[in-house]
Amino acid sequence: MAKQDPYSTLGALRGRFMSWQMRVILFSMIGYSIFYFVRKNFSIAMPGLTAEYGISNKSFGWIIFAGSLVYGFSRFVNGYLVDRVKGRIVMAVGLLLCALANFAFGFGTDLSSWITGQPGGPRMVEFLILIMGITIIINQFFQGMGYPPCARILPHWIHPSELATKMSIWNCSHSIGAALAVVVCGYIMGTMGTNMADNEAVKTLLATNLANNGVSSADLPTQVLAYATHYGAWKWCFWIPACIAVAGALVLFIGIRDEPKEVGLPDLPDTGLGNYQESKSASARKKFESVMVWKNRWVWTFCIANLFVYIVRMGILDWGPKFLSESRGLSIESAGWSVAAFEIAGIIGTIFAGWATDHFFAGKGHRMCVFCMLGAGVFMTLFMLLPESASLTVTVLVLVGAGFCIYGPQALIGIELGNQATKEASARANGLAGILGYVGAGLSGLLVGYVADGYGWSMVFKTIIVVAFIGMIILLTMWKAPRDGYERAASIKYDK
Repeated sequence: MAKQDPYSTLGALRGRFMSWQMRVILFSMIGYSIFYFVRKNFSIAMPGLTAEYGISNKSFGWIIFAGSLVYGFSRFVNGYLVDRVKGRIVMAVGLLLCALANFAFGFGTDLSSWITGQPGGPRMVEFLILIMGITIIINQFFQGMGYPPCARILPHWIHPSELATKMSIWNCSHSIGAALAVVVCGYIMGTMGTNMADNEAVKTLLATNLANNGVSSADLPTQVLAYATHYGAWKWCFWIPACIAVAGALVLFIGIRDEPKEVGLPDLPDTGLGNYQESKSASARKKFESVMVWKNRWVWTFCIANLFVYIVRMGILDWGPKFLSESRGLSIESAGWSVAAFEIAGIIGTIFAGWATDHFFAGKGHRMCVFCMLGAGVFMTLFMLLPESASLTVTVLVLVGAGFCIYGPQALIGIELGNQATKEASARANGLAGILGYVGAGLSGLLVGYVADGYGWSMVFKTIIVVAFIGMIILLTMWKAPRDGYERAASIKYDK
């Protein structure tokens, strides 16, 4: 039996509605992918900062932890902001402010030297770590202005019966952005900077810093030469993406509209909210949010599961280049391409998870998430068991399998929250999930930093595997949950 067209009731306006739907999806994808250009560049710059200044994994772990907590908090705050300010304005301004933060980060060493009066040495490095931490925290707060507008805008344009499919395609924007970021920044690290290969003092310092951070003696000469040849290239990993972000902010402001009524189109069919209306009293808004978010069992289960999903995802994405370069002896460019392959697999996995949700599970994404988390745990187990002598091809293929699986729940949780909390409370529910998700990302930063320094990379992956299976069990408790919360929303009694 052919699937019924959910937009057929729009009549003559259907074509115009679908054209605007495509425009909103496309422009928001471009904008959100650029957010990742000024976010994931840090993971590629980290090895260069370690080589030049001896910054430890623990220091990076604390910076990632603090930045992740701020990002989660920002997503929650901005979930409320987009109810009162147009989402496209919030998103465009956020991207512009991220660009400014990245420009400032690139000048971190200059600022540290100016404050301390020293071009190098322990005191200057201490100030550099402080400035990095402050700048990353500021950047992460502005990053939180990216997703909440999309979480509210897209459910106004996409029908619940196909939200998983279309929004999973949209969700590929961050994988595209992260993949391009690591490739472009990996290229920057391998081609730009100042050639200091003839400076013995610089090479000695690089060798000391790299050896102190676990680079083997066999790989040390090659890595020292690579970093010496492109000394200071990490700064361009911030300046070039910042320029791209400025252009992206303009694209967002011009290309997006928050709701169909802004361009003279009707609301989506079958997404009524009963007696609730935007014009109702503050008490009605408060009750709607209480029922659909704060007292909604399914929203809370998704949010808790999100914490475990992000520990797995960010443990690989944030630390992948460092692990592959330090433990497997890959060049930073090769490591960047390997993590990019992980992201590309995530794109395919995300689209498949959304398609499978609508076609195999009748729009119930929580069921698809269970199988995705199982697959992620299995592939990470295989990755951990690979010998150090395993070829780059085999290593990347296993990493690709993990990426294919873990991005399914990462995308579907946000999509399903849009369904469970409805289009009206989607941003707020996703803001709550953002707090827990990025508590997970922050814990991932601390966990990997300390475990890698104290027990080695093998123990890191054992921990990530356990976390993946815990996440799967939490999602399994949702097996009988409904597809969406519109029936629940329509039944709210505002006079009680």
